[in-house]
Amino acid sequence: MNFSVSDMHGVIPALVTCFDKNEAFDSVRMRSVVRFLLEQRVDGFYVAGSTGEAFTMTPEERKQVTETVIDEAAGRVPVIIHVGAIGTRISEDLARHAKAAGADAVSSVPPFYWHFSEDAIVDYYRDLAAAAELPLIVYNIALAGNMGFSTISRLAKVEGVAGIKFTSPAHHEILRIRQEIGENFKIFSGVDEMALSGLCYGANGIIGSFYNLIPDIYRELFAAHAAGDMQTALACQKLANRIISLSLEYDYIPLIKRMMSWMGVDAGYSRRPFKRYSEDMLGVIRRRFSELKSESPQVCFLKAL
Repeated sequence: MNFSVSDMHGVIPALVTCFDKNEAFDSVRMRSVVRFLLEQRVDGFYVAGSTGEAFTMTPEERKQVTETVIDEAAGRVPVIIHVGAIGTRISEDLARHAKAAGADAVSSVPPFYWHFSEDAIVDYYRDLAAAAELPLIVYNIALAGNMGFSTISRLAKVEGVAGIKFTSPAHHEILRIRQEIGENFKIFSGVDEMALSGLCYGANGIIGSFYNLIPDIYRELFAAHAAGDMQTALACQKLANRIISLSLEYDYIPLIKRMMSWMGVDAGYSRRPFKRYSEDMLGVIRRRFSELKSESPQVCFLKAL
């Protein structure tokens, strides 16, 4: 552990996980992605979450991804490891491994699939925080069942729970969390299309999928917001949303990886049932994105088209 929770802010990519054409974890590609994003001056990494296809991997594979990213990051930025699973014992094991590997914090979705009670969810995070012995970032996302404010408020009182990754468009809740839970509770806005809104409502940082692809846009957005330059920040959000909206017409996680290869950073492929695009289809998609190039040719992704 190299960083405290107070060091965690800014633009934090929810890292893609690199697989080869046979769907095996590709550590060489993974290291290349980490180096690229460090060169882009991102502020941290969120590893093996939804974008990282965590639930397509075995626990041992997730540990391998954790070790690879932490080793390549080499203490230059904070690394948060997502350890969520339906079973508490699996999450506890992943959390202990994350600490041993040198992670700075862990994070987890709530237990899902079965409809767990609020008490069961609070107990899950309490057990996980105790096992991790690291700051724990709660992960609120619709895919796992959004938690209400009452649950979040209870979790904020659990020893070891340091903040929340809030991946929901209900940004009035971010404002309420900041006002009622307080300044010491870290909030990371997790909806890429609403990064500016999240920051305006009190988020300390932003964690998202598209920060793998267009980190430069979001770095400018974050800096502009911090400087009070809302005109520039809004322009950045609008451009990012054009890119995101077009991407969401497709299976965006595998597409992000192939689009990164257009910039010379081969992030590999995704595991089934995520789609694999043919070269012909990628050519069609690339031409569609090329139409945005004139809007901001200095953006690394658009410049590469």
